[in-house]
Amino acid sequence: MFSYAERNIITAKRNCLTNNINEMRLRIHTSDFPELVIERDDPRMFYPTNGLFKEHSVTLNNRLGRGYYKEIYFDGIHIGHGNASLSQQTLVDFDSQYETVEMHFSLKGFSRSNNHNMAQKIDFSPCQHNIIYANHLKGTMEWNDDGLQIFEINLQPAFFAKYLPEDHFFQSFKKAIEKGSSCLIQNENNWITNEMYEIIHAIIHCNRTGIYKKMYLEAKVIELLLLQLEQIQDINTSATSSKLRKKDIDKLYAVREFIIQNMAAPHTLNDLAHQVGTNEQTLKKGFRELFNTTVFGFWNDLKMDEARKMLQDNGMSVSEVSDAVGYKNPQHFTTAFKRKFGIVPSHLKRD
Repeated sequence: MFSYAERNIITAKRNCLTNNINEMRLRIHTSDFPELVIERDDPRMFYPTNGLFKEHSVTLNNRLGRGYYKEIYFDGIHIGHGNASLSQQTLVDFDSQYETVEMHFSLKGFSRSNNHNMAQKIDFSPCQHNIIYANHLKGTMEWNDDGLQIFEINLQPAFFAKYLPEDHFFQSFKKAIEKGSSCLIQNENNWITNEMYEIIHAIIHCNRTGIYKKMYLEAKVIELLLLQLEQIQDINTSATSSKLRKKDIDKLYAVREFIIQNMAAPHTLNDLAHQVGTNEQTLKKGFRELFNTTVFGFWNDLKMDEARKMLQDNGMSVSEVSDAVGYKNPQHFTTAFKRKFGIVPSHLKRD
């Protein structure tokens, strides 16, 4: 999928470049697919004057691959998320006239960009995030063909500056923005935490409308930025760094994904550990360190959140929901639900 400062949003045409260069513009093309020339004018909805927001959804369906990308714009904020399956490893050229601060979250897949006006390449592996200041980028982007899923938030630099702490390790990033020099807030990407995943999920699945949706999304954007900045600060001030090895972190994320995909299936810690080729002790200790919760704490929260949605949105009975999230005894489900939310599920359904 394509970064806002470096991607298509998606109109594929042959020889479609125009001579109107007064608008800020993004262009993408590739020699692998000579007919693919993608052009995007700067969306004026990104700079609204009426206080409203705009939503947009597009699909990718050509020889390059298949996927979708969904966007929301309001008050200097752009939220985008997408999923794509590419037909082959693809190298594209891009030329962007945008200036933006991007909160980038690589949920799945590998990507690499080589920007002519940045000192380092930008690589993203699955489950990583970083903050990028991008100003008139030009270069190449490489995507692997094993599937891509991204979530990104773009902020106008003036909006972002309101929330950038004064701590010394943020000052070089602040000065780079003032000079218009594209860079990363830190050279190494960080791992996406469970709290970040929960906020990303809440943003993607927000069903509010109108001003309430705008208020909710802006609050969640600031909350997600808070978590990113706090994590960077903790890394820079902590006397001891995590002892988790990258291969162990990959396995812990694999366990997390397995639980999400098999929420209602019964599994022991030993089962989960063997599923990814580790041991129970490493799983228990590493999961808590990486996600700040236990394996079963995460699993239970996942079940309860899904159960609440089923009760509120799907019209299912309490016993149906109990069975759907893996409880054999509805009374045990009711007890767990009340412990989590403070009310029994039948009251939530009635309300």
